[in-house]
Amino acid sequence: MCVHKETRMTKQKRKVSEMIEKKKKKLKKVSVEETLLAPEATIDHKETHLQGEAVCTVVQDSDPELSPEEKRVLERKQKKERKKEERQRLRKASVTTKNLPTRRSGAELALDYLCGWAQKHKDWRFQKTRQTWLLLHMYDSDKVPNEHFPSLLAYLEGLQGRARELTVQKAEALMLELDEEAGAGGPDPLLLGKAERVRQVLQLLS
Repeated sequence: MCVHKETRMTKQKRKVSEMIEKKKKKLKKVSVEETLLAPEATIDHKETHLQGEAVCTVVQDSDPELSPEEKRVLERKQKKERKKEERQRLRKASVTTKNLPTRRSGAELALDYLCGWAQKHKDWRFQKTRQTWLLLHMYDSDKVPNEHFPSLLAYLEGLQGRARELTVQKAEALMLELDEEAGAGGPDPLLLGKAERVRQVLQLLS
């Protein structure tokens, strides 16, 4: 009987001691985890604090209290930078303008049209605008130089219909005006040159 009781007590003691050991192990484990986590929390706190200080420093540097002299220096520097940017912008605009193709005048286009016809260029085609310009200015030696007038006379031979009639009528009216001016003011080289062209046109188309 006594032996049985002692065995049972021994088992109970062993169970109690095992439970105590388990509890100790759990406590140790929790303690170790808290120890490992604590430095990370400390580091995060330090980094947050340092970041806050850096932000404060940047804010303080971006808005410093400048003395009047420093403000004047800063204003002069900003003014120089603005002038430099303006010069660069104007330079770019000038380069862009230079690269644009120059627009040719009506006289150049009309004379090119006449030369293309005279040379029987394969790309030549009739253009009423160019012909109208030639008919309006063919008596002006400044706009239709003498070296181009023979080609213009040859071109006029091909005029037909209403264009031919109007050209003859205008030439006759202009001839009367030139005769009156020549008789009133004496001989004028410019008028004589224009009158000669009118006579050639009339002889050709009449």
